[in-house]
Amino acid sequence: MSVMPNSQTVKEDALEAENTGLRELITQAGLDAARLLKQAGIDASDNETAKQLQRLLLEELHHRVKNTLATVIAITAQSLRSAETLEQGRFAVENRLVALGRAHDLLLEANFTSARLPDIIRAAIAPFDDQKLSKFAVQAIDLDIVAGAVLPITMSLNELCTNAVKYGALSVPTGRIAIVVAVDEPTQRFKLSWTEKGGPPVQEPKRRSFGTRLISRLADQLHGEARLRYAPQGVDYELDIPLAGLRAKEIHAVV
Repeated sequence: MSVMPNSQTVKEDALEAENTGLRELITQAGLDAARLLKQAGIDASDNETAKQLQRLLLEELHHRVKNTLATVIAITAQSLRSAETLEQGRFAVENRLVALGRAHDLLLEANFTSARLPDIIRAAIAPFDDQKLSKFAVQAIDLDIVAGAVLPITMSLNELCTNAVKYGALSVPTGRIAIVVAVDEPTQRFKLSWTEKGGPPVQEPKRRSFGTRLISRLADQLHGEARLRYAPQGVDYELDIPLAGLRAKEIHAVV
């Protein structure tokens, strides 16, 4: 004969079953909560990291834009100040800004880390060359140039090209220009030479133009020296800088 459980026993068993179920729910909820909190923590961390990265990129962009604007202002002001006519000033500003743009194109292609020297030279002289019969003979070693040095080298070559178009070898059909790059390993020096021939006779100007001063200051950025000589057969230029200057982490603009 079976014994019927009394109401108290039934209540206790029901309460125990309810407690057990509640403990299981709490345990599962705890696991779910932990998982959700962990996931939320990861998401929050990722979101914060994204915000920090975005801020860093914006600050870097702001810094680069300010430097570029400062360079543009200096180039424009100096070019117009030293120009004898409005047209001459317009030509000088336009060419210098085009060179600046080409330099930044190279930096973008190289992800603002470095650029190959032959590419730098080619980009600088291309607008001044004749595709059918090149006026340039270039001997350039395959060397990676740090981002901070791309702009000074490009702008220096642009100044030389601009001067050659106005007064030198690029102003006549017979003019030619030789660009030779060499590295002196024992002294760890980088040398770039520019030699004009076949152009009209040149004379040293009575006063230093902005272009000449710019070339000198661009060399200063690279902790080197620019030598400019006005030989009868054409302009001779040599950039002599420490090889380490092309590998430095940061080169400060002094334009």
